[in-house]
Amino acid sequence: MKRFYKAVTVAVDGGGFRVMLDGRPLRTVGGRAQIVPSAPLAEALAAEWSAQGPEIDPAGFIFRDLADYAIDVITAGKAAVVEELLPYGETDTLCYRAEPDEALGVRQRAVWDPLLTAAEAQWQVRFVRVAGVMHRPQPEETLACLRKALATHGTFTLAALKTTTSLAASLILGLMAVEPGADIDTLWNAASLEEDWQAELWGKDAEAEDRRARRHAAFAAAARFAALARG
Repeated sequence: MKRFYKAVTVAVDGGGFRVMLDGRPLRTVGGRAQIVPSAPLAEALAAEWSAQGPEIDPAGFIFRDLADYAIDVITAGKAAVVEELLPYGETDTLCYRAEPDEALGVRQRAVWDPLLTAAEAQWQVRFVRVAGVMHRPQPEETLACLRKALATHGTFTLAALKTTTSLAASLILGLMAVEPGADIDTLWNAASLEEDWQAELWGKDAEAEDRRARRHAAFAAAARFAALARG
């Protein structure tokens, strides 16, 4: 599609902010008013439109897609999204390790245990650590606390959480990534520990490295989206 607009601006709309193209307000893919909660997020959305060349590249609209998901999907069913995210906590990557005497298990404990311990202290819960791949359920009290933690987040943060959690295969890392001041690189490295371990053993693959970099960028972008939504 060719670029069909010249001026990109941001306007106040009720209690939120909205991107305007040549003075016309944007709508979501679902046809709803694309009103976001903070000026910084609106400016970031506007920057995506301003950065487009003569031909519009859909891949350049990471924040727009997250905003549309928040407005079109989560606004209509926040409880359903919370329930979709909760299973990541039931089988959280950080809780499943190699055997304790294996080198990989040693690395996993060194990297993952500090994060798990911090999460347990923050949410006042206990996570079951599992050696091997056989599923062991987390305590009901832990899952109830995770459900409550998810429910306290707003619509736009939950949109970011959908991305951070699924990319990390970890609700713990996903939640940590949307906290103010999160160390995104450290969290992503923790999520990629097993993949990086395999690369150390068998050598790096260019295609795998490219995929890791793209996923890292998407993880970081989702975390930034949550920060911008907070203003």
